[in-house]
Amino acid sequence: MLTLLGGGPTHFRHLNQSLKRAPILVCADGGADVALSQGLTPAAVIGDLDSLSAEGRAAIPAENLHHIAEQDSTDFEKCLRSVEARAILAHGFLGGRLDHQLAALSALARFPEQRCVLIGAEDICFLAPPTIDLDLPRGTRLSLYPLAPVTGRSDGLEYPIEGLEFAPGSQIGTSNTSIGPVRLRFDAPAMLVIVPVAQLSAVLGGLVRDH
Repeated sequence: MLTLLGGGPTHFRHLNQSLKRAPILVCADGGADVALSQGLTPAAVIGDLDSLSAEGRAAIPAENLHHIAEQDSTDFEKCLRSVEARAILAHGFLGGRLDHQLAALSALARFPEQRCVLIGAEDICFLAPPTIDLDLPRGTRLSLYPLAPVTGRSDGLEYPIEGLEFAPGSQIGTSNTSIGPVRLRFDAPAMLVIVPVAQLSAVLGGLVRDH
């Protein structure tokens, strides 16, 4: 696993916990300045590097800077297509500018092979694989948000999802609740799952179990 840091609002307690699980730190462009401000030196900085300060550039070994000049993708997307890991713990992509958040969420669907968890102040979000088992405590809030038309089945949710046709602007699944361990199955890689940040261990257990 690796930790990925962007330039958006970062909750450093959560970041430090991620670094204990995944000590390799990769930064998306200006996220390197955030890392340096906390005394952290990234193993790699990936992006078009237009947000990295001159001071940050000087503080990072040249071989750790990976400049990708094209402007057709975000720095987050550049990172997702450039790294390999069993799971990615991504900070600095939720919160702050809404357009940046939406871009990060939509990017997850373009890289379904990556097991990437976006970590915010209160919640974590990930793209569901075809099947995932989550060992969630009873009463855990779980929301589903489709990025494209998708159907699925569930076990362990207060409101089962079988028979529902999810789609943006139509059926979504806000504020469901677990009634025990949860199993989710989907017919396409298009469903975001959102749970409280306290359930990161359960999410990682489900994502990396068969990956």
